[in-house]
Amino acid sequence: MAARRKKEELSLIGALKDLCAEKEIAPEVMFEAVESALKVAYKKNFNQTDAEVEISIDREDGTFHVYALKSVVEVVTDPVIEISLEDAEKVSPGCDIDDVVEIEVTPKNFGRIAAQAAKQIVVQKLREAERVVIYDEFTNRDSDLVRGKVIRIEDENLIVEVGKTEAILVPSEMTVNDNFKIGDYVRAYIIEVKKGGKGPQVYLSRTHPNFLRRLVELEVPEIQEGIIEIKSVAREAGARAKIAVYSKDPNIEAVGSCLGQRGVRIQPVLDELGEEKLDIIEWSPKPGVFIANSLSPSKIVSVAVADDDKNCRVIVPDNQLSLAIGKEGQNARLAAKITGWKIDIKSMRQAKGDSLPDNMHEVDISEAMAVFKPRQKKGRKPA
Repeated sequence: MAARRKKEELSLIGALKDLCAEKEIAPEVMFEAVESALKVAYKKNFNQTDAEVEISIDREDGTFHVYALKSVVEVVTDPVIEISLEDAEKVSPGCDIDDVVEIEVTPKNFGRIAAQAAKQIVVQKLREAERVVIYDEFTNRDSDLVRGKVIRIEDENLIVEVGKTEAILVPSEMTVNDNFKIGDYVRAYIIEVKKGGKGPQVYLSRTHPNFLRRLVELEVPEIQEGIIEIKSVAREAGARAKIAVYSKDPNIEAVGSCLGQRGVRIQPVLDELGEEKLDIIEWSPKPGVFIANSLSPSKIVSVAVADDDKNCRVIVPDNQLSLAIGKEGQNARLAAKITGWKIDIKSMRQAKGDSLPDNMHEVDISEAMAVFKPRQKKGRKPA
């Protein structure tokens, strides 16, 4: 009988370790869950609801041990939780009044009864442990780019299977160009991870500026290596975006590296964006040059800046004013977002006779470079 019980205990240890490996849970987490469950089972099955007990499982041979925790007292009034000094010294020599001693009270048939009674609690603890593992995984992946499959649609929200969890992509985090169906694969950016009653809630976005940043980083090895840096991103999702890039190596051209030969690097990004237009501009530490670059493809005549409040005045040729401002002011808005400057754009005719405010001065913009506007190909590749 003892040999059979021993075999069952070893089998339990093996099963727990296999389960931990399968669910990617630390074995100690699982053992603690089982011990907690067995404590409940012991009190229920052996009518020990008032007892203070500890239960341990040997991590190697799987044997169960139940210990009653009793306070050492001079006069015992409740034998369930108290023990006399004389009796206590038999199990723990040298103990004193008010000490707590452990007395093993493991029932012979405890293993079988406890395993049956604790099953539901173990399952619950297992689920909780899995949730913690998933939450920790996605918390570490916060601000990361992920790819998953749309498995259902609830109230217009896309439920996307990402690894071992389900992520949520709400309509406000999708662009007007997005039209995903069940079974489609979606690439998105993790914007938030919350703890929920049914597990971690992972929220995705395809409109966040960092979604575009991560897409470009994915395609350009020089960015991954730290040679080229994305300095800033401005985006009106679904319509137009600008990215400012800078090369730390004077022998490597930032914009050209982001494009790749014949646009091979930037094309996957454009495919992902759909109809959204993209401008790639050269970042410059000189504000005037950066501002001029940000307003491309418009030609710039002059830039005057006020360093104290980051205001600037930009003069463009008369026939370039609408191009500089853009449709419904879009180009000017994006330029202001990507540079962090308030930009006042005027044509040469409008600025004729104007004098600069005292706090403004014109700056050299001869280094300004043209923006790259990648050509969008027809159609769209799947995510």
